[in-house]
Amino acid sequence: MYTVDLHAHTRFFHGHRRAADYYDPVGVRLLAGTAELRGLDGVALTNHDYFRAFDIGDSGPDGRFAGTIPGIEVTTTHGHVLVVGPDPPRETDPGDLSPEEAVELAHDRGCAAIVAHPYRNSTVREVGADFDAIEVNGKHPRTGEWVRRLADRNDLPLVGGSDAHYPVEVGRAYTEIDADEFSPEAVVSAIRDGRVRPQVDRSPFNRALRTLYRRVHEEKGYLQRPEWLETPGVGEPPK
Repeated sequence: MYTVDLHAHTRFFHGHRRAADYYDPVGVRLLAGTAELRGLDGVALTNHDYFRAFDIGDSGPDGRFAGTIPGIEVTTTHGHVLVVGPDPPRETDPGDLSPEEAVELAHDRGCAAIVAHPYRNSTVREVGADFDAIEVNGKHPRTGEWVRRLADRNDLPLVGGSDAHYPVEVGRAYTEIDADEFSPEAVVSAIRDGRVRPQVDRSPFNRALRTLYRRVHEEKGYLQRPEWLETPGVGEPPK
């Protein structure tokens, strides 16, 4: 069994690609170091619309940090799709691919395609593409019941990812992966077989941070509510 944060970013900022290129080698080590301190076995590198490989060394599956998993967060025409596995695309043009095309690209490269934060600034959840899993996002785990219903309706497994843009956020949500070895191929196989389970860190610090994110995203109009929530008698998701 391995614990892996399947959604993390090596940089603190958006829209400054050249600066990010210089910073990424530092960012990946900060992510890996924080993940190790929090007892995780690995972390997926899922920057927005680009992937870079980093050699930070592996320490093996004996309770210490095992390494990083390649990935990319693709900005599709309907929102974000996580592509995680041995050979993610090195770069995608934001808004160029449909969700179906992103999934096809992921599968052609031996990767898993995951619906990211399905109720934040996204309609990917409404697309009938051949996804492999749906994410419980670390910024908004209070939508967990919504996401579980969505996963049940689509007969898909759930995974967890922090969506960290700052190292301190790593591990606030992660995935327990039932695999015999730690490798991108083994992670993809476990996701597709449903041998995964999301976990959420509900410490006071992370709860306060999520409250801040929720207020910011509500003000920006990023958060959506599922249609069934408007039905009389259906309450709010758990906090």
